[in-house]
Amino acid sequence: MARDPIGKPDLAATALRAQHRSEALAARLPPLLVAAERVAATVAQGVHGRRRVGTGETFWQYRRYEIGDSATMIDWRQSGKTQPVFVRENEWEAAQSVWLWHDSSSSMDYRSVQGLPTKKERAELLIMALAVLLVRGGERVALLGSGLPPSGNKVTLNRLAMRILEDTLPKDGLPRVEPLPRHAQVVLIGDLLSPLPDIHKTVAALSGRGLRGHLVQILDPAEETLPFDGRVEFEGMEGEDELLIPRVEAVRQAYMERLEAHRDGLAALARAAGWSFVTHRTDRPPQTALLALYGAIAQEPTS
Repeated sequence: MARDPIGKPDLAATALRAQHRSEALAARLPPLLVAAERVAATVAQGVHGRRRVGTGETFWQYRRYEIGDSATMIDWRQSGKTQPVFVRENEWEAAQSVWLWHDSSSSMDYRSVQGLPTKKERAELLIMALAVLLVRGGERVALLGSGLPPSGNKVTLNRLAMRILEDTLPKDGLPRVEPLPRHAQVVLIGDLLSPLPDIHKTVAALSGRGLRGHLVQILDPAEETLPFDGRVEFEGMEGEDELLIPRVEAVRQAYMERLEAHRDGLAALARAAGWSFVTHRTDRPPQTALLALYGAIAQEPTS
């Protein structure tokens, strides 16, 4: 912190630096929101609203009485105006909050070629586009680890984007388990390359609290296909030792089999917890993953 000649903090200089940082973040905010809105708009054309019949208090519609309907559903005032008997349906109210998390650790900064987004950039885009869809659908969203309560309005989207761009959330490969509202939903987006026992521990802790969840694995295409040949030295992005492989093509098949086994393990632990699992590559359109993810969130619980 800057200080004046007698050792006191230079508050003017500190405020100026804070202002410059805020302006820099604000300059980056519109592109992220614009991109998220564009992706969300494309997906929204292929999905329906989330209003469903249920036990809420919000009126949805009248419809004609059908055999099997409870007599308590009949709206006698509306039925008295016309000959048919009508029942009153209320909108399904889940009182849902959806908690969003994306891996911001160093491994997410990887991209194999220029022109591709990093895994982190794609995760940020998916998080924001999903938030746009959810808020439009009347849901409340929040970033896991932010300490902010879930909400659902335009200000929420700006706040989420700002927190993402500030990059001040914990940079762990897996989220820290927090006490969340029972029956909320949680979305975890990252490369999910942590050991399966660690991922299982996190998923079990969250699902054990009554949370429905969704895993999204984002990988660079080179991480799936290992397209290198010859002598290659691989450098770890999170402090791992360098690895020199004399002939990459000799280990490619074993590598791909191990990756496939890891992915099968992710699918299995998600299935056991009643969660969904989506995979995505950064060289493919984000709309595909977003549509699958949003569809999974919109599904009714099976239990």
